[in-house]
Amino acid sequence: MVNNRSTKLSLGEKIVELRKEKGWSQDELAEKIGSDGRQISKYENNKITPSTEVLIKLARAFNTSIDYLAFDDMPKIPLTFKYNNLITKFEVLDELPEEDKKALLLLIDAVIAKDKLKKLASTV
Repeated sequence: MVNNRSTKLSLGEKIVELRKEKGWSQDELAEKIGSDGRQISKYENNKITPSTEVLIKLARAFNTSIDYLAFDDMPKIPLTFKYNNLITKFEVLDELPEEDKKALLLLIDAVIAKDKLKKLASTV
């Protein structure tokens, strides 16, 4: 799932949020990245900044991009995606003329709207 939230969170706040989403304690997260709970607490309270190596381990543990952890206003994008072939195709689509990109976005929006309507109709 992609989260395009515009709220700026510190790195520590992001770690807390992601850890709680997974339902992990600080000690459980520490075990997953080869650290200890006290160190996780320091990261979460912004007392220390994780090294690049630790950021990579955190990104892997949380299945999110390092960009999301390290920078403001970056979307939360999974490292592993159920349909990786779609990502590859979207990278190619980025090279298309602007008019073609707009047409594809309209088509994608139509398919999403159709799915939402279908789900809505099934609940009635």
